[in-house]
Amino acid sequence: METEFLDWLRGRLGQHRRLPLGINDDAALLELRSTGTAPPGCVMTVDLLTEGVDFRLAETTPELIGRKALAVSLSDLAAMAARPSAALVAAALPRADALNLAKRLYDGLLPLAERYDVAIAGGDTNTWDGPLVISVTAVAEVGSRGPLRRDGARPSDAILVTGAFGGSILGKHFDFEPRIEEALLLHERYRVHAGMDVSDGLSLDLSRLCAVSGCGAVLDLEAVPIADAARQLAAERADGATPLDHALTDGEDFELLLAAPPEEARRLVAEQPLSVPVTLIGEFIAQPGLWRRESGQLAPLAARGYLH
Repeated sequence: METEFLDWLRGRLGQHRRLPLGINDDAALLELRSTGTAPPGCVMTVDLLTEGVDFRLAETTPELIGRKALAVSLSDLAAMAARPSAALVAAALPRADALNLAKRLYDGLLPLAERYDVAIAGGDTNTWDGPLVISVTAVAEVGSRGPLRRDGARPSDAILVTGAFGGSILGKHFDFEPRIEEALLLHERYRVHAGMDVSDGLSLDLSRLCAVSGCGAVLDLEAVPIADAARQLAAERADGATPLDHALTDGEDFELLLAAPPEEARRLVAEQPLSVPVTLIGEFIAQPGLWRRESGQLAPLAARGYLH
């Protein structure tokens, strides 16, 4: 449904002069000056978290929910290699104990805002008879090299990722670190053609990057970095899913997925400039679709993950 709706919305909205990139990326690039002669002024994003979908209030703490609400928006800004500056927070609070719940949400959100020097510039709160809903709109500055976009991957580019994947439901989906500083460093020091954050599953999000870039991708499945949590989840569940299955499809890893020229990718992997590993896991190709190598031939690879 999400893909169908977004396709309809692109046609319905058309191309606005203040939105040079349209709505294809993790965040929107906004041209502030009406003349259009100045560089785009900022990047903006919004995320909505709802009880029963993104969290269960009875199974976690309001502090972790508040942190996650801001972190997912900061991850979108990291995907664009933009430095966050401010955020607006809106919440629909269950009537019972609403004031205490609101305070605890902010107790979880504010330390993360302070860490990245994000000003909480305003928002809105309301109470109702429904479940908790919280939304964060975040704004960021565009660097001198412009935003990192999804549509720049080219055939022969290497596929790079930060960190490891899978099993986020065991805790990472709440305590992940937005890759803001990592994205800024990579965009500044290296030639990176495209990027996004992995929120809905590595294979699904890679297929989305390929679609807007007009290319395909071949994954080296043995190179995919698998999180310890993915192995734990595979061992605990009797559904037949392997650790690699979890790494490719679980979602909410919030790591960076990047496209870079092969020689630049090799330099980046050799230098390992980040506090988390950077791994080369495949290459982009001209042939559309998602693929894996099997006995020297290309075989289709399903793009699976979380569909909103």
